[in-house]
Amino acid sequence: MESFLNLASRRYSVRKFSDRPIDKTTLDLILEAGRIAPTACNFQPQRILVIESDEARAKLRDCTASHFDAPLVLLVCYDQTVSWKRKFDGADGGPVDASIVTTQMMLQAFELGVGSTWVGSFDPQKVRTLFKLPENYVPIALLPLGYPAVDAVPSPRHTLREPLENTVFSNVFPKR
Repeated sequence: MESFLNLASRRYSVRKFSDRPIDKTTLDLILEAGRIAPTACNFQPQRILVIESDEARAKLRDCTASHFDAPLVLLVCYDQTVSWKRKFDGADGGPVDASIVTTQMMLQAFELGVGSTWVGSFDPQKVRTLFKLPENYVPIALLPLGYPAVDAVPSPRHTLREPLENTVFSNVFPKR
């Protein structure tokens, strides 16, 4: 079995997809990975819209240039009437919960041979309007999904990572 770190380091943002459809069993496994994701107080505020019809994908193109002609896109939202709120300042945990859900679905997709890329560049008001989202749903991410095209490759920046000592700090221990 592949280690998690190996899987996570091999996964990359796919921006070129084949036209091979994602079957229901595969999609259900990806959605299940999101369903079981940890959320604050286990409130599970994630709300996911599966965008796969030609009509729905055409609407999506009006909301973002970053659709990559994927055969299927997940619109990940959270319900702000359900999400946990921090008592000290009222900060909403919904964006974090939706992000965790999205990440787990991306990793599950990769394990199944399905490519994805996290898209945050979209017009949220157009998304709300065109997909008739309830007022309490907040769109957080678009997750285009599909089998990578034969010539799909990672971004040249994919393997560039800062050393831990540049990103992890402690006031208790000396610098790593």
